[in-house]
Amino acid sequence: MSSSTPAPYVLILIDLAMEAGVSRAALLRGSSLEAIDLSAIGARVSDDDFRILVENTLQLTGDTTLGLRLGQRLNLSAHAVLGQAFMTCRNLEEVIQLFERYYQVLAPELTLEFHRTPERMAIRAPNAEVYLPIAFGLECITAAIRNTLSGLLGDSQFPLRLEFPYPAPNYVAVYHEVLGDDVHFDCEIASWSFPSELLATALPSSNPALRQLYEAECARLLADLSDSATIGDQTRNLLRKLEGQYPQMPQVATMLNMSPRTYRRRLTQEGIGFQDLLDNVRAEHATRHLKENRLPIASIAYHLGFNDPSNFRRAYRRWTGTTPGAVRKNASASNS
Repeated sequence: MSSSTPAPYVLILIDLAMEAGVSRAALLRGSSLEAIDLSAIGARVSDDDFRILVENTLQLTGDTTLGLRLGQRLNLSAHAVLGQAFMTCRNLEEVIQLFERYYQVLAPELTLEFHRTPERMAIRAPNAEVYLPIAFGLECITAAIRNTLSGLLGDSQFPLRLEFPYPAPNYVAVYHEVLGDDVHFDCEIASWSFPSELLATALPSSNPALRQLYEAECARLLADLSDSATIGDQTRNLLRKLEGQYPQMPQVATMLNMSPRTYRRRLTQEGIGFQDLLDNVRAEHATRHLKENRLPIASIAYHLGFNDPSNFRRAYRRWTGTTPGAVRKNASASNS
């Protein structure tokens, strides 16, 4: 994954520092940011340059609360296409699903784990140490999550439990001012959680008609950021992110910034066909749903684009050499 940061985050941080009286030239010293058009649509900044900017800003402003302040300003528009995609969702559950698929568009180095139980929906960051300094990174992410949820739901008091893997800083009062009262320190891992029942919360900005459009753009951007060496790998990654939609070959070519002819030729050179890639990914998705044992087989069939469950059963046997029923039966036996 190409390690870079969206330019809007950089512009907002520069504005914060300049409001504190620091010159732009001093902020950018030691980086290559002067040579980059940060206002260009889709512009990104290398993480090395972003770290230099953060270090310069912390040193020159002396503001230890800078991560929290930056996160407060990272609203839906700052998240660019992913923020637009969030706004099209019908409810909070769809937002979390989108975030799980595409969060690396915003933070390529970060690894997040998503855990849902009947009681809690939790997002954890096991490798938060990728951020230097760690407090700045987690403060920024946490305040941005709080701010984004407030913007989506129109609810600044959303019950978000926040856990940080370090001791309470001497400016803990600012944490409570920005993040609320349910803040905890010296925890095992960075985590953000809320009651699972709130996943059904409807979004006032919902626009399902645009959902597919924005999600396809998120998938294309994620594929662009991928370090995958082959077009086949990029295609798999793209199709995995577009579960339930499964675009045709010309659409995938466009998402990967190629003509259909060039795309087909590149796949041929790699010795693989588009249909094989599509079938492999659909088999992955089907197997996961079958093992989770929640959706009826007929629902899984429709989710994968089959109008007739019997056609799905035949296709799944062709893909995997076994039947959906056998996979489900084995999964149930393993879990019992």
